[in-house]
Amino acid sequence: MHTKVALITGGASGIGFATAKALSDHPSETWAIHIVDQNAAAGKKAASELKNAFFHQADVTSYQSLTSAFEVTWSNAERLDFVFANAGIVERDNFYAKHDLNGPPPPPPNKFSADINYKAVVDTSYLALHYFRKTKAKNGGDGFDPVLIMTASCGGLYPSEFCPIYSGSKAGLILFNRAIAVAYHNESIRTSTICPGTIKTALMSEEEWKYFPVEYFTPVETVSDTVMKLVEGAEMKDAKGVKKSKNEIWGLTVEINGRNSYFRDGPEYCDDNMKEMMTNTSMTKQLARIEGKSK
Repeated sequence: MHTKVALITGGASGIGFATAKALSDHPSETWAIHIVDQNAAAGKKAASELKNAFFHQADVTSYQSLTSAFEVTWSNAERLDFVFANAGIVERDNFYAKHDLNGPPPPPPNKFSADINYKAVVDTSYLALHYFRKTKAKNGGDGFDPVLIMTASCGGLYPSEFCPIYSGSKAGLILFNRAIAVAYHNESIRTSTICPGTIKTALMSEEEWKYFPVEYFTPVETVSDTVMKLVEGAEMKDAKGVKKSKNEIWGLTVEINGRNSYFRDGPEYCDDNMKEMMTNTSMTKQLARIEGKSK
């Protein structure tokens, strides 16, 4: 059996590293794991602790830097099977800070969290599509099951009032995944978004974490276990008993809280007119029209 290749952004710690470790310890598959992170010391340490792991320092907000990481990863074995668009940060500035009303206009808000949490994930997803296509062209499609997973947040499902830019960026990922899922699936690429609850990671300091009740934390292993199930693509069942067959493990939004996971559907249409309009402009309908005209 060939060695599969994974690229994980934000893979030096937290969810990214837990997933890298789960891949490294997989009982029946061999993975080459490419950790992409800004933190060189943490990235090198993470790679040294895993089997068949490599580290690439990159700034995910730089398209050139991110592209270089993808190119090196693909060139290593001329294949790519799994991309985990996981890098993310919380915002540090106070969006609601007051400014001198008699002075000049305020400086622009710090949107760095949106750059990493949303824009960089868009770039990562875009590059994943390209390198999945290259892999299929190089190696053929037999047994090739490419997977793209994005890390959103419970803050993308429910408003996080103290960090609105973070919350908005994570909400954007959920809809972005739903928007691309059909087009990617038409090329046999399975995409999903995970929305973890509160996880004690390096995103915040110990001082900041002390305000969160311990009983509300979600174990990072619960998240990595869910990611692995999505990667493996077998039948899944959530904490409410909702089942997804093997053929339905794509385009999913999975909320993870405590030790439970939940499939989250998109909003209902407000009325039949909206449903018809959005359905008629869907990727499936547009492709059907294009194919009909070409015949």
